Amino acid sequence: MFRSFKQRATEHELMDDYSSGGQELREALRQLRLLNRIFAAAAPTLYGVKRLWVEADKPRRFSIIDIGSGSGDVNRHILRWADENKVDLQITLADITEDACEEARILYCNEPRIHVLRTDLFGLSERSADVITGTQFVHHFAEDELYKVVESMLKASRIGVVINDIHRHWLPWAAVWLVTRIVSDNRYILNDGPLSVAKGFRSEDWLKLKDQLVGSELFYAWRPLFRYMVAIKKAG
Repeated sequence: MFRSFKQRATEHELMDDYSSGGQELREALRQLRLLNRIFAAAAPTLYGVKRLWVEADKPRRFSIIDIGSGSGDVNRHILRWADENKVDLQITLADITEDACEEARILYCNEPRIHVLRTDLFGLSERSADVITGTQFVHHFAEDELYKVVESMLKASRIGVVINDIHRHWLPWAAVWLVTRIVSDNRYILNDGPLSVAKGFRSEDWLKLKDQLVGSELFYAWRPLFRYMVAIKKAG
């Protein structure tokens, strides 16, 4: 049960196996929405989006691509923010699996501001949207892939990138391990929930990335509950 958190875990999550899926994965995506509410997963993403929007002089029209979106539930908070601030917002939910895309289509079937696109990060065109967001996305990649992933996100953006990912620490790991076993018997949830924390990040990871990104401005902050919000303003 217990493990070291000095280094990021290297095991692949079950959701990283794109050859599997079906009803069990669809169920896991729906249960993730509950876990996201319990752990306030949407708040850091909204915090970062608002930061970049303000730095861009609060444009009235604004577009986001949420890469690796799953069913995209965290974006409901961003839509409410757009309503409150009278922002003409368009969000594209992009995921590599058809199961995730279909769950997103069902969740947002009556929301014209949401578009669902089946693609991966490296299939996005240059300057595809104002901001590219990734919530619980970049921890799926190995440490030596992080720079390439973020550079690709920056390339697809016009303004910048918002990353919301998990703080690698024993306390959130224990909390996720316990809560997943209370609310679910789905093997994706039971395996990938705690593992995602073990694959998460610490401050030194973002400082290293900041040194690697020449020209772009990286700001990061620890946000409740045990998450890092990283906002990167694109150079130029």
